Amino acid sequence: MKETITIHRAKENDAHVVAKFVEKLLEEIMQKINTNAFNFDLEQTTKRLEEFIKSEKNFVFIAKEEEKIRGFISVYESFALYAEGAFGTIAELYVCPKYRSQGIGKMLIEKVKIFGSERGWKRLEVTTPPLPQFDETLSFYEKESFEITGGRKMKTML
Repeated sequence: MKETITIHRAKENDAHVVAKFVEKLLEEIMQKINTNAFNFDLEQTTKRLEEFIKSEKNFVFIAKEEEKIRGFISVYESFALYAEGAFGTIAELYVCPKYRSQGIGKMLIEKVKIFGSERGWKRLEVTTPPLPQFDETLSFYEKESFEITGGRKMKTML
């Protein structure tokens, strides 16, 4: 793990650089599944993220090394009876490929666990695609104490 990595909660003025990392994440996912699954617009994503951060719809934490962002995690708060109240869901987690396997993802998750605990969350959830291309992602989360709970993520457009 890099000793010089620090984790900070993102502010509105971090939205543009985080949005660029979202673009890299989505490109990586689409490359793995060989499908153009996401519509991405940097300007719109930046504006949306600024609003999410301002209104606390998303909580974003960034990993920095000497003022350069190496990764980020975004989470949002939900409420459900099955979860016994408030809980967090990881929406995105991305670490630059060059800096993976150095403990940065672990640090980001640990920061969110502390943050969530302070907010009274009972649990932290994440969805990974049930595809062989994401076996490494699944393994990473299992190493960080996540367990498979079943089901598949589904959506319908409104």
